[in-house]
Amino acid sequence: MAAVVLAATRLLRGSACWGRSRSRFAPPAYRQFSSGGACPSVPLSSPLPGVPKPVFATVDRQEKFETRVTTLDNGLRVASQNKFGQFCTVGILINSGSRYEAKYLSGIAHFLEKLAFSSTARFDSRDEILLTLEKHGGICDCQTSRDTTMYAVSADSRGLDTVVGLLADVVLHPRLTDEEIEMTRMAVQFELEDLNMRPDPEPLLTEMIHEAAYRGNTVGLRRFCPAENIARIDRELLHSYLRNYYTPDRMVLAGVGVEHELLVACAEKHLLGARPAWGDAVAVDVDQSVAQYTGGIVKLERDMANVSLGPTPIPELTHIMVALESCSFLEGDFIPFAVLNTMMGGGGSFSAGGPGKGMFSRLYLHVLNRHHWMYSATSYHHSYEDTGLLCIHASADPRQVREMVEVVTKEFTLMAGAVDAVELERAKTQLMSMLMMNLESRPVIFEDVGRQVLATRSRKLPHELCTLISDVKPEDVKRVASKMLRGKPAVAALGDLAGLPAYEHIQAALSSKDGRLPRTYRLFR
Repeated sequence: MAAVVLAATRLLRGSACWGRSRSRFAPPAYRQFSSGGACPSVPLSSPLPGVPKPVFATVDRQEKFETRVTTLDNGLRVASQNKFGQFCTVGILINSGSRYEAKYLSGIAHFLEKLAFSSTARFDSRDEILLTLEKHGGICDCQTSRDTTMYAVSADSRGLDTVVGLLADVVLHPRLTDEEIEMTRMAVQFELEDLNMRPDPEPLLTEMIHEAAYRGNTVGLRRFCPAENIARIDRELLHSYLRNYYTPDRMVLAGVGVEHELLVACAEKHLLGARPAWGDAVAVDVDQSVAQYTGGIVKLERDMANVSLGPTPIPELTHIMVALESCSFLEGDFIPFAVLNTMMGGGGSFSAGGPGKGMFSRLYLHVLNRHHWMYSATSYHHSYEDTGLLCIHASADPRQVREMVEVVTKEFTLMAGAVDAVELERAKTQLMSMLMMNLESRPVIFEDVGRQVLATRSRKLPHELCTLISDVKPEDVKRVASKMLRGKPAVAALGDLAGLPAYEHIQAALSSKDGRLPRTYRLFR
């Protein structure tokens, strides 16, 4: 062993000596175009001698965030935005979702989400669809919200015709076999059980707050299929719903990373004049209801002590969500509300990070930094075509539910107060930053293009939105907050609710100047 070490030491010494001998007798060797001394006298402001003049890639007019829209003869809209890259994201967005199920069994949209990309008239199974996409490096997904159903595929741009043909087949010609429907029933049942067992209650609370805010109408209808409806949804019922809502005038074929003319040609080939599996559309039973905000409270008593397993279980918490009606995304006040939501910010008490994560937002500074017993406080803004909700979700120990509710009501009343200029600028900068960073992703651009064209038949470009955000003034934020506070609250409560104040007293606190609950309900007088 000693001999090996000695030999290695000699080898290293020899290499060092050899390097010194070269530097003594030979001129130094410089790499061409290196900054390490080949041109020591050239300043950084001047081009290096001998380096060829750079040729920069030029961007055509479509690369400048421009979105092109074409409407086919059957009413279907084709929207695209060109983007450099080998891959594209293409999908069909449909004006369909749980808000349109007032005349149907609740849960149809949830079923259709799980049935997506199953067997069709051309493809005998889901596996065959996936193998077809695999030839073009593609992946697929389907997502359903309260007002939109989205079928999307990301694949190589050279397979665009195949992708559009596959999407048309999946949307218009699903087979909906008995076996597939039965498998979907099992998937929906599992998702409902998971929803009730998961440690993070935010999806369940979101359902509850919408139910409280819009009692029995539109966006207040359940997004997840109720357990009692799982066995009742069959092919006939699904076809009845599809016949009314899966019509060309309620669809947008959106694509990012594709040539517009090529996408239109594919749409005309596969989607123009196509007869769906459920027959010709009649669309006589389409729900045109406008959301009616009602306010109210939805409570769910539950033991939250055993939501997690393991040696370090999550502490038992009570979760509260308080919301007020804001506005739709079509109104001019949508941008001030978005800035207000960013200004409130929030998160968990154990979040790491700095100013970039919103650590200077109001819910961090006023709530989490001042009340050590608060586990989380987060602001959310849900906006739809005809309404919107601004919510604050908070969680704490069940013994401090009353204090937690009062902290939340105080923050709501402070929204209508003075707005610091530095605070507002920080919120606007953060909102613009999040907007632009999210739009770096091709699937996000696709969803933005599709949703905007589906709702407004056009698209506001990112620089237009940034201009609107920059123009928000402190008085705009104060005005929309004051208007919002004049409405009735919506409240969702989950967990041990023994200390929950009455709904009337939460409403009274939001109507007061300081946001305090009535003194008769104080623990200490």
